[in-house]
Amino acid sequence: MSAVAPHRRLRKTGWYIASAAIVVAFLFPVYWIFAVSLKTPREIFKFPPAWYPATPQFNNFLVLFRDGDVWSIWNSFVLASTSTVVAMILGIMCAYSIVRFKTGGENLAIWIISQRLLPPIAIVFPIFLIYSKLGLTDTYQGLILLYTAFALPYVIWLMRGYIQEVPMALEESALVDGASRWQILWFVVIPVTRNGIFATAVFAFIFSWNEFLFALVLTRTEVITFPVQVSQYFGAQSTFWAKISAMSVLGTLPIFFAVAAFQRYLVRGITLGAVKG
Repeated sequence: MSAVAPHRRLRKTGWYIASAAIVVAFLFPVYWIFAVSLKTPREIFKFPPAWYPATPQFNNFLVLFRDGDVWSIWNSFVLASTSTVVAMILGIMCAYSIVRFKTGGENLAIWIISQRLLPPIAIVFPIFLIYSKLGLTDTYQGLILLYTAFALPYVIWLMRGYIQEVPMALEESALVDGASRWQILWFVVIPVTRNGIFATAVFAFIFSWNEFLFALVLTRTEVITFPVQVSQYFGAQSTFWAKISAMSVLGTLPIFFAVAAFQRYLVRGITLGAVKG
């Protein structure tokens, strides 16, 4: 027993060290973005690198507000929030119909999720031509419609799995009590799958927030999104690293707060249905 105990302690210590090293490796890029956003140009290009700013330069953030670049973050927030809400409303209804009424047969859900396998680059040009004819380029409506269409297959597929976990006995009891299908969906299914709904909504929001290709092609000046705005700081002659880092910090905050606010729902939603009784 005495020979085994030190071996177990040594192995446990090794796991702690390895875990700490992995955490540091993943968190270092986040720290570096924050550090660079507060550095002077001299410190950014210093070699060997300056690991922390000697005097924090908040002017890097003030420039973004003064030049109006932060409006791109607001544009991304409006587009991602609206498209997520619309996709969740439509996706939950579609998923419920597929699960309970077998709408479209057994293979409809697979066909729906297969649409996410389509490379965006293959359809961005036809969509650009259509949007140009309809006057939807560089508009909130155009991108919201597009983001909703791309988020729907993902939402339907995930919500289908969550709704399948809702016991039929709950819905049958509600039907006996005289509830309609809409009432069952609102008062039974949605509360039971609440964790899954939050998890799906967070992932759909992140997808819309990070989307770059369609926003790059379909926007000009009015509805520039956060990823497109950051890409404009890269140039052939120079790269504005201070602006890139400062904008990245500001653009990360909405995602950070969204995940932090719904963390417990997110974890429960991801593991919902993982253990069968």
